[in-house]
Amino acid sequence: MFGWLRRSPRKNLETRYAQKLEQARDAQRNGNIQGYAQLMTEAASLLQEIDGLPESNQETST
Repeated sequence: MFGWLRRSPRKNLETRYAQKLEQARDAQRNGNIQGYAQLMTEAASLLQEIDGLPESNQETST
């Protein structure tokens, strides 16, 4: 009934992925290469989760 109110898990993961990439970029710019590597590893695992989810039929990308 209220399915349109729920946020898709794919959208949530994509948001978290983008945040991890930004955090990794900031860590790299600050010279924290170990932190950068850890954040990129976490971002890669999020990307694998995103790729494992089925495509949403309700969202259209233009």
